Amino acid sequence: MEKTKPMVAVVDDDPRLLESLEELLESAGYAACCFGSARGLLNHGLSHLDLLITDIGMPGMNGFELRDQVKKVRPELPVFLITGRHEIADQGRAQGISGFFRKPFDAPALLIAISEACKNRDGG
Repeated sequence: MEKTKPMVAVVDDDPRLLESLEELLESAGYAACCFGSARGLLNHGLSHLDLLITDIGMPGMNGFELRDQVKKVRPELPVFLITGRHEIADQGRAQGISGFFRKPFDAPALLIAISEACKNRDGG
């Protein structure tokens, strides 16, 4: 039986970033679903997701708020935060929070982190 591709959701208010991340994820063998807002993702539902990548600075609900909402429903779901504001990413890393990526991010490093997070989730 073939295992389905891990499903990675991406939430960012920048359509170009969504498009490039979707291409990157799909080229690496993941299924990607992209949303322009936190509300779009929450309306869609979380049950089918293996990992979430969200921008921090978005109108409406920001990435931290989205992460907190998601963790209430799916505490085991890995959530990666991306930001163009370097001080936020550095501060997050300094606090020992994994899954912080600065824009523009290093695609191979991001893919390795996604792979590891999906493996850890599967008990791998």
